[in-house]
Parts: sequence; C-alpha cells; structure tokens
Amino acid sequence: MGRRPDTERRPVHGPPAVSRAICTERALPVSRERPNGDKHGGRRGALALALLPALLGAPALAQETPAPSQAEPAPSTASNPRARTPSEPATAGRPRRSAFDAPSALRGTGAFSSPAPLGSGTSTNPAPSPESEEPTVARLPRFRSATSLPGSAATRGIPARPSLLRLRAAPPRRLGSATRQITQTRTQQTITDLRLTPVIQTPVSGVPLPAPILGLGLPNAAGLLLGTALRRPIPADTAYAPLGIHLGTFTLLPAFTQSVGYDSNPDQIGGNRLRPSLTLRSEAELALRSEWSASELTAEMRGSYLEYPQSPEASRPNAVGTARMRIDVDRDTRIDLETRFLLDSQRLGSPDLGAGGATSRPIFATYGATAGVQENFNRLQLSLRGSIDRSVFEDAQLGNGTTIIQSDRDANQYGLRLRAGYEISPAITPFVETFLDTRVYDTPVDQFGLRRDSDGVAFTAGATVALNSTLTAEISGGLQHRSYIDRTLQDITAPVVNAALVWSVSPLTTVRFNQQTGIIETAVPGSSGAFTDAATLEVQHDLLRNFSITLGGAYLSTNYDGVRIRERGYSATARLDYRFNRWLALRGSYIYSTLNSTIPLSTYEAHTVLLGVRVNP
Repeated sequence: MGRRPDTERRPVHGPPAVSRAICTERALPVSRERPNGDKHGGRRGALALALLPALLGAPALAQETPAPSQAEPAPSTASNPRARTPSEPATAGRPRRSAFDAPSALRGTGAFSSPAPLGSGTSTNPAPSPESEEPTVARLPRFRSATSLPGSAATRGIPARPSLLRLRAAPPRRLGSATRQITQTRTQQTITDLRLTPVIQTPVSGVPLPAPILGLGLPNAAGLLLGTALRRPIPADTAYAPLGIHLGTFTLLPAFTQSVGYDSNPDQIGGNRLRPSLTLRSEAELALRSEWSASELTAEMRGSYLEYPQSPEASRPNAVGTARMRIDVDRDTRIDLETRFLLDSQRLGSPDLGAGGATSRPIFATYGATAGVQENFNRLQLSLRGSIDRSVFEDAQLGNGTTIIQSDRDANQYGLRLRAGYEISPAITPFVETFLDTRVYDTPVDQFGLRRDSDGVAFTAGATVALNSTLTAEISGGLQHRSYIDRTLQDITAPVVNAALVWSVSPLTTVRFNQQTGIIETAVPGSSGAFTDAATLEVQHDLLRNFSITLGGAYLSTNYDGVRIRERGYSATARLDYRFNRWLALRGSYIYSTLNSTIPLSTYEAHTVLLGVRVNP
C-alpha cells in the first residue's frame, strides 16, 4: 500500500482536549519520520499520555460525583472542523478513540485537565475575575481554584469544581464543640442491659465476738462488728455473682438465710446453768449501691433472730447496719455523711447485770450519724467531722422478781474529729488526728449516786497505705485521756491502737484484719469505765469457682478501771459456702467461743454448729 499524503492527519491517541486541539491545526503537517528508538515508541508514548489524566483524575472521581449540569456538552460541527457530515463516511478522517481515555466526568474539570495547545485560540492564562477568586487560601498557587487555572472547564462555559487539594485543605465547618459531642455521647448513652450485668456482692463474714462491743466512744462504733472498714468486695466468679435488683440509679442486693443447728450454751453463762438447745437462725440482708458518675451512696444492713426451743429465755434479735454517702463538690472538696445502728442483747454473765443474776437477756441499741468535709490542698489533706451517738438500754429482770433499772445508762455522745494528712506518694499518706468528745447522760446521777458525765481527748498518728490495689491498710496509734465530773471516779489514760487491713494475697485468697481500742461506759459501782481491745482476723479462699472456705479468729480484752475485774475472750470460726447458681447457696459454719473472767459466773465456753440455705433474689 502507498504512503499517506502529507496533508492527511494521522489519528492521535491522547487526552480529548489535546486531540481536539491537534485536529483544529490542519495547517500544521505531521512529520513522517519516527523518533529514534523502538518502532513502537510513538504508540507507547501516546498510550502513556492517555493513561496520565485517567490516573491523576481517579482520586477526584472517587470523591466526587458529577452533577448533571456539569456534564460536557456534545461538540458541534460548527466549532469542530473535523466533525463528520452526513455525506462523509463513518470512518473518514475520524480520530480513533482510545480505550484508556478519561471519562467524560473528568475531561475539562479540575486542576488535572490538559492545557490547550499553543495556537488553539484559547487563552492560556486568563485573568481571574474578582468573582472567581476567593480572598483566603484561593490566592495561594497550590490552593488556587479550578476557575483560575489554564485549560479549566470554566473557559468552555462549564461550572468548575474546587480542586482536590482545596477540598482536603479546607474541611467542612463543625457544628458545636467536638469535646462536647464526645462527652454527650459517653454520658447520655442509655444502658439497656443492666439486668444482665452481674453484681459482685461483698461477702458478709464477720467473726462473732464473745461479747458485743458497745459504746466505744468512736464515731464508727459499729464498723468493727460489720468488718466493713476499708473493705473491698472479693471478686467472685461472674457465673455465680448475684445480678441484683436495679431501681433507677441504684442496685439492691437482698439475701435471706435460714439455718438450723445446735448450741451448747445459748445463755453464754458459766456454772451449772448450761442448757443446750436446738438453734433456729433466720437472717435477712440488704445491700445498696449507687450507679452515679460522681458521688456515691452505699449501705449494708443485716438483721437476724436466734430462737432456742429448749431455752426460750436465750432467744434474741441482732441487727447492725451502716450507710455512707460521699458528695463530690469539686475536684478538691468532698462531703462525707454516715449513719449507723447496732441492736444486740447483753449476756447474762455480764458484770453490768450483777454477774448472772438476770434471767433474760436485756436488749440495748446504739445509733448515730457523722457529717464531715474534706479539702485537698495539692498533697495536703484536711478533714473535719462531727458525730453524735446515742445508747439506750432495756431493764433486766432478776431471778427473785426484782428489776434492774438501766435507764440511767442512756446517754448521748458528741464528738469532733480533725485530721491532717500529707500524700508522700500515691501509696502512702501519713496523718495526725485529734478527737474530742463529751458524754452526757439523761440521768445526771445514777442509782448508785454517781455522776458519770465525762470529757475525752485522743491524739493519734498513723498512715494510710494502698499498694498496687492488693494491700489497703490504715494504722494509727496514740494516747487517749478521759476525765469525769464526779471526783470519786478517777480519770483514765490508755493507749490507742487502731488498724484496718485488707490484703489480696491472690485472686483466690483475701486476708482481713481489724483492731480497735476504746474506753466504754459501765454501770459497775466504783468503776469509772472499761478499757476494751478487740481484734479480728479473717482469711477467705476460693477452692472452686463456686466453693469457698472462710477461717477466722477474734480476741477480746476488757479491763474495768477501779475494780478487779478482768476478762479475756477468744473465738474461732470456720465456714463453707457452696453456690449452686446465682441465687441459691448452701452454707455451713462452726463457731467456738470462750471467755475467762475473774468473776466465776462470767466464764463460759460454747460450741455452735449451723447449716443453712442462702437465697439471693
């Protein structure tokens, strides 16, 4: 075949804008000679030129969808001299379109369009109009809008989009504060599956003491019996943890235990008056916990009744409880509120009842409240707390029919506690503390003609320790002094040693230790008061996921001032808990207690065995 004439145009593969521009230059002949190199070099160069706009325009195509108004209009024959006329054949002089041509949505739009060639009649550097040039980042060369770039679609009457760099450099304006939106998302999200969330209940496993500790003269008198001072819940297996009852922002954990067993000495008395009996124990518990983002409210209450069919006079109730509330005023200020109560009975061999002369166990109750505020000045912690406690006693009946009046023992105690601590590290905070109190009786003069109103002061120093969430302790020691209004009652000066420790030896083993000392009131003639020291030790270990054992011991020492009465008591307990599921458990316990006293009828020894079923609704 012969060569094509010089004036014949060879199809050019490339961007449409370049192809149309070359087609309009019919006066410029195309050279027949190929450049040096591969004979297919021209085709490869045209192919590379065709791929370039398609690859560069891909990100813009991925982020934008062309509007119908921005589509390229069809070229007309008037503006394109090479447009086919009806008289020409379909392939005559028609440029062949490459399969790699950029889509119509990318042609002539954005900064990646091919500029018009020289001599095409299109201005290569049009002057930007004030309407098309923005006064901000658009004035910079790299952020210039598409309308101000050469070869843009605006030169052909097509509305242009902003460049890809401009879209990335100027993100859309946010509505509102970003931090507020995140906070609202986290704090205002409704939780719908609270009833399916296990609640780890604090095990109630206080070691019974041979004699109740009453009137310690401390704001937290019932804390030792509860064993809740610095007490953290032991992590139980979630498969057997009670779910609790959710009421609004509170979680209730009720429980009921019914036990049957045997007691060798229900009256806790010595001599020949021992009357063993069958034991029926009914116990109800209620724990409350708040689910607040700030502040906290917790409560724990227990009530039980011991019934002895063979010894009805020894049947007695027992109840103890405490509720605490922490109000977080701000980051450095908090308000602490606490209420407490204790209901128990006096043993028949108590020196206050004539050492065995009573025939029934009289009931006594103590209740009180504490309010305080704590302020943190960087590492310095200052707290001030005021308390009020009241003790009420029931009259006792003697064997000869007479009555021991105990209403003259009813009294109120008002206390003020000031503590200053300095945080050396997050694990250790030493502190010093001063406690002032006064005790006022309802009856100024008791039945023995003594005025027992008194004032007390105590100075202690100690430290609060928290090591890696495995050891939490508060230990303090000092001196206390109590002076009485009646000159016949001598003042009492005694040491003060208080300790509360919780040690998580392992995820399966926990050790608790509590010790508390104080000067309690007494009705023994000639005695100003009694110095009491009580300590409890408890070890709990989980043998299986649903099987745990608890071993504990207690020590009690009471010295009556002014008279020769000394008492030493010990107790030991062992308890097994087997959980069938979340709400049903089997509990068995054994308790041994003994008390040695200088009064013969006050010395006793007892063994108690109980087996019961515990239900957590």
